[in-house]
Amino acid sequence: MRISTSLNYATDPSTAAAQARELEAAGVDRIWIPEAYGFDAVSLLGYLAASTSTVELGSGILNTYSRTPALLAQTAAGLDALSDGRFVLGLGASGPQVIEGFHGMPYAKPLTRTREIIDICRAAWRRERLIHDGDVFTLPLPPDQGTGLGKPLKIINHPKRADIPIYIAALGPKSVEETAATCDGWLPFLVYPERMDRVWGDAVSAGLARRDGALGALDVVAGGLVAIGDDAAKYRDMSRPMAALYIGGMGARDKNFYNEVCRRYGFEDEAAAVQDAYLDGRKDEAAGLLPDELIENTTLCGDEGYVVERLAAYREAGVTSLNVTPVGGEAHRVLGRLRELAEHA
Repeated sequence: MRISTSLNYATDPSTAAAQARELEAAGVDRIWIPEAYGFDAVSLLGYLAASTSTVELGSGILNTYSRTPALLAQTAAGLDALSDGRFVLGLGASGPQVIEGFHGMPYAKPLTRTREIIDICRAAWRRERLIHDGDVFTLPLPPDQGTGLGKPLKIINHPKRADIPIYIAALGPKSVEETAATCDGWLPFLVYPERMDRVWGDAVSAGLARRDGALGALDVVAGGLVAIGDDAAKYRDMSRPMAALYIGGMGARDKNFYNEVCRRYGFEDEAAAVQDAYLDGRKDEAAGLLPDELIENTTLCGDEGYVVERLAAYREAGVTSLNVTPVGGEAHRVLGRLRELAEHA
């Protein structure tokens, strides 16, 4: 089982580079750099590409609205070249509040948009001339929508790889199915391993039935906070504020994908109460309303025996890469020990 973690995009670059090298030495397989509406992820990824040598580097995630498909393809190819073939392109649709509020783009056709971006990126990396006639994107731009001077172009440079891995942050059934069918990896959020199947099982199965064998196995990336030690269970509650933010406040009352996942896990009343409290400004109360069962089973905090049991639960659920946030100790030491437990469990 692969081990990955995230570094904060706001971290001082020299500090982030030192942390990345420690994680690399500890056997961490991949480092993700998020991008919300703070600093961009690409700048730090480029810096880390020059500061590391073996660990994979992933965008976790770039949204599918603020960059054109060709720019996403250029960016991925550039980072893959800088890192000597160690880059993973993580994409996601984000949500209406960020896309329409921060970027000023209509949050329209997220699934179709993502599908077309994937096709255009892969064509660009194969150095094909970009000709695309889709529901969202048309390349070149038709004369009646511009000057009429657009022409089919191919990327000038020769990419390091023509098959840069694409991972999608997907939650909805249609998006998850499409991810399982067409992408290299899937980035779900707030995963309760024992209940993954009731939320996404049908969608994953439908997608895998359509999957081209040439893509290889789907890499399912999930995890949470991790702390290992006799008193490590106390760190579970550190996940409450972030979980409350997503379940309660990451979206409007009738358009919150994370709240819907919580409901489908079987916590319908609790999800509603958390959202009510969070949207009313009672954030601490919202965090306290999250069920203990949900918090315990979406984290890996406990003694070594407990962590080994949770590793088995993730494996049984089909998770192939753990993406975890280490707490309760130096990150590289916690993840180094997790690496050892995962190898011998």
